[in-house]
Amino acid sequence: MNIDDEFAGAGEGNEGALLGLRSARLSRRSFLGGSAAGLGALGLSGCLTADDMMRAEAAKLYGPVPNEKFAIPAVDVSRVDTKYFRQKVRYDSKEAPGTIIIDPGKYHLYRVEGDGMATRYGANVSRPGFLWSGEVYVGRKAEWPTWTPPKEMMARQPEARKYAGGMPGGLENPLGARVLYLYKNGVYTVYTIYSTCDPDTIGQGITSGCTGLLSQDMLDLYARTPVKTKVIMLPA
Repeated sequence: MNIDDEFAGAGEGNEGALLGLRSARLSRRSFLGGSAAGLGALGLSGCLTADDMMRAEAAKLYGPVPNEKFAIPAVDVSRVDTKYFRQKVRYDSKEAPGTIIIDPGKYHLYRVEGDGMATRYGANVSRPGFLWSGEVYVGRKAEWPTWTPPKEMMARQPEARKYAGGMPGGLENPLGARVLYLYKNGVYTVYTIYSTCDPDTIGQGITSGCTGLLSQDMLDLYARTPVKTKVIMLPA
């Protein structure tokens, strides 16, 4: 998936889920919780808004992840709209728990939890002209995957040819720390759900069909998403 005019592409081997090279960088209890004493102290200050308190809690959720193969830095939560922080929300759906539903019009990805609830994540989505809708599934998944630009991209952007042999996993890799490859009828669609360390992309339409989550959110979703999980892309 292309992101603006930066390198794009995706996948391992010669597969191409087209991403940009910009990626370098709440459970309900975590998001809504915190000790009563802590919240009381915030309230006594008289200067903090509801957004300030949300960002204070989010900073804990989006802190650094040092024990990964490549240490993931903390997210600068001041650069993310609070409506995109991970949290449990009411979400009526007839889909089975675990189903992933992407709403590109709202820049949200939902994981259905059942009982009218879902975990909601902020996302980046396709830019105009690359939007799609329909039902697919997770055909495979990978941690710190190799990225190889497709031939079409290398023809369009010759500077990407230096990665023709594959770009190893790492913070600069466009697929990030985790990726879910989306399939339909046994065929890779070239679309993915991937991780990014760039908070400025969340709430933006920048890709060529893929969906990006902050790395900390993607770690959470990835761990709870087995192969064969249904994924629904809603119309924008």
